[in-house]
Amino acid sequence: MLGKLGGLALTLFLASVIIFSALLLTPGDPVTALAGGARPTPELIAAIRAEYRLDDPVWLQYLHWLGGVVTGDFGRSFVYKTDVAELVGARFAVTFQLVLLTTALIAVFGLGSGILAAIGSRRTDMVVSVTTSLGMALPTFIVAILLIWIFATSLGWFPTFGAGEEGLDRLWHLVLPAVSLALMFIAYISRVTRSALVAQLHSEHVETARVRGIPWGRVFRRHVFHNAAPQILAISGTTIAGLFAASAIAEQAFGLGGVGSLLTEAAARKDLPVVQVVSLLLVALFVVLNAIADLLAAAIDPDSAGTRRNA
Repeated sequence: MLGKLGGLALTLFLASVIIFSALLLTPGDPVTALAGGARPTPELIAAIRAEYRLDDPVWLQYLHWLGGVVTGDFGRSFVYKTDVAELVGARFAVTFQLVLLTTALIAVFGLGSGILAAIGSRRTDMVVSVTTSLGMALPTFIVAILLIWIFATSLGWFPTFGAGEEGLDRLWHLVLPAVSLALMFIAYISRVTRSALVAQLHSEHVETARVRGIPWGRVFRRHVFHNAAPQILAISGTTIAGLFAASAIAEQAFGLGGVGSLLTEAAARKDLPVVQVVSLLLVALFVVLNAIADLLAAAIDPDSAGTRRNA
């Protein structure tokens, strides 16, 4: 456990160095954004650079920024002129709800179709295979356009823009974005689930259990799904962690105003404090969710977790 926590801390530290350094190397001067588009005078440029410590050495700027992150001071947005923590916090709720709904769709339809393909007839397996191939081939923004055209514009069943109000209205606004974001991942998890289950179905211990006359439902629960679960869980953890970054496409298509779209806007306008914090937040979520998935997989099957670590 201590080794894993140390690995998490080291990963986050290296990510913070890379994010901070990479953004400083991008072309363009943040003073332009800070000046609000006007032609800045030499006095204004000097004042801005002094206020944001832009004349300090890079390593000192990094330490100042990292110290702020550790103590909860994420700085002020160059563009929005407000506290970055408040800006990101207001947008994070929408992204979190979108990822939560997308995860539910992936869990139900990804796992469900994968199980169906593994234990169903050859025709069922073929239908699922063709459907998942189509799902993996369609980019999220194409799916989003199709969903807006069919279910929002033509049929009028769902709204086309915005995150709506809290509660059922928010849920209704997130259905189409979640479906467009989930489709590719449903196909991926379905294939992983099918492969893991088929491998277990043809294993020797499962054949032995069936020969001994153990009921099929019990064999599937205790021997097939139980042994395949760590592999499915590990892949699912990576997939769900990646949803936070992938949500930017759906957020832009449906005008949700979440963290993903905030990152896109901030990068385009060279709003460095916002880009740095959102990027580090996404990395932290990815690392933590992967660690949780690994711990759950290890709890289900300690032997398989040890095998993955030694591989």
